[in-house]
Amino acid sequence: MQYKLIVSDFDGTLRQTAGGISEENIEAIGAYVKAGGIFALCTGRMMSSILPYAKRLGLKGLIVAYQGAIIQDIESGQVFRDARIPNADAVAICRCLEQGGNHIHVYDGDVLYVNKDDDFKKWYERACSVEGILTDFEISKRVEAKRICPHKILVVCSAADRDKIFTELSAKLGDKYYVTTSMEYLVEITAKGCNKGDALRFLADYFNIPIANTIAIGDNYNDLPMIRAAGLGVAVGNAEQTVQEQADVVTRVCDEGGVGYIIRKYGLGESL
Repeated sequence: MQYKLIVSDFDGTLRQTAGGISEENIEAIGAYVKAGGIFALCTGRMMSSILPYAKRLGLKGLIVAYQGAIIQDIESGQVFRDARIPNADAVAICRCLEQGGNHIHVYDGDVLYVNKDDDFKKWYERACSVEGILTDFEISKRVEAKRICPHKILVVCSAADRDKIFTELSAKLGDKYYVTTSMEYLVEITAKGCNKGDALRFLADYFNIPIANTIAIGDNYNDLPMIRAAGLGVAVGNAEQTVQEQADVVTRVCDEGGVGYIIRKYGLGESL
């Protein structure tokens, strides 16, 4: 087996557009793990939102949430990385975002704080199967009062505004924090070093697998660090154009079993 570790993004990659994981992907993952490979999920989601999927797939070992801010063992819950934004910095970031009138999420472990009760909140809660705690618009006051050191701070916005917000926040915060986007409605901020490339390297070191023998699969800009770092970087066919251009291989779209195809072709070495 040339590629002993396969790390996949979830939304837009393993997950189908309508929700859930296809039988094709489930069967391929099962066959790969049975053959001795290690399959891991690496997502920007909070741990409580991604862990149920890992358990349904029967995965063991490590799982990555919040772009790499949390890495923990699926079965025992043991945490191997817990990287947070310091409280004073989090307050300052929230105040900066409030000035733009933004819809803001603040993540503290498995607790989600939200500053606007709108359609964005309803959409996010439905998509990720979580429930946010509604605060006043000035969410910075809650962060300051409760001394929250969040794993992630996020802006939910319209697709038309995403690139502008991403560019502005990258310019303001990018020297000190990791600013990225995971889909057309989201701009995310984590501590420096909490990106999927570092997470992939952590997993490879933990499992004692050379980085050359790893595959990373994704669809959006937050997946680029691990796609660049992996021995084989893969973009699904529905990925952002920039991601496809920087990947070594472009597979099928997420709704056509793109992850399963890569597992069978490169992980299991099947002739497809």
